[in-house]
Amino acid sequence: MNFSPIGFKEWALVCQMLERGGQSIILRKGGIAEGRDGFRFKHDAFFLFPTLFHEQVARTRLPPETPLPELDPGEVTLRLYARVEWTEALTDWEAARRLAPHHIWSEESVSERFHYTGKGAANTGGVPGVHVAFLRVYRLAQPWSFPNAPKYGGCRSWIDLPEVPPGLSATPVLSDAAHSERANAIRAAISGS
Repeated sequence: MNFSPIGFKEWALVCQMLERGGQSIILRKGGIAEGRDGFRFKHDAFFLFPTLFHEQVARTRLPPETPLPELDPGEVTLRLYARVEWTEALTDWEAARRLAPHHIWSEESVSERFHYTGKGAANTGGVPGVHVAFLRVYRLAQPWSFPNAPKYGGCRSWIDLPEVPPGLSATPVLSDAAHSERANAIRAAISGS
């Protein structure tokens, strides 16, 4: 597998769920540093870069006692690589709501993302919406760690990573059959069929 040295910042709890095979999608509205054109999935493969904030559990449907992952502030450890199989800009709120069984975000969090139209918002033609990406997630055989740096901070989705170490390998989190079944279920949820 050829690895691209691109990181995609995502909540640490979502990264955990992706690693466990509990979800295969990412919903994104964008961040303030996304640029004039707003957010889009501009890379088709990337490392998942876990981020942490204290209110993260409350913004999900996980039990309130769910512990936050422990992240070393001085070091970044990456465990997952993802390939985008397809994306869709959802501008129908009901379609976005029907995705609830396929992710851990609370309805309030999804609604905030969907209805946000400020700086860096998802490029959905000026109307409320959210981008969904269906991923094939791979678990690295060995975690990749490197020193944290200010250049990885800020409210943006995409970051350039150091040179990928040689010999890195990964295996799919889900079997081909389970992955295909999930893709069909998510497509059906979006279409309402």
